[in-house]
Amino acid sequence: MPTVRGIPGPHRVFFYSFDCNEPVHVQVQRERMVCKFSLDPLDLGGNYGFSARELTAIRRLIESKLAAIQEAWNEHCG
Repeated sequence: MPTVRGIPGPHRVFFYSFDCNEPVHVQVQRERMVCKFSLDPLDLGGNYGFSARELTAIRRLIESKLAAIQEAWNEHCG
């Protein structure tokens, strides 16, 4: 599970290696909560425990680090 480096805060932004055949997306985890965002277009794909307010903050975080996230995906998935 590659973690996207350089993203500050309490959230771990990562993707699963076996997901490389899917459209570009990331998982975001904090404690036992996790959500999945597709990146093109940026869209919530699933949520397990985050509040609407925190999902909004996560979306903003992903938007601000979108280039780094896509670069990490491309480096790993080719």
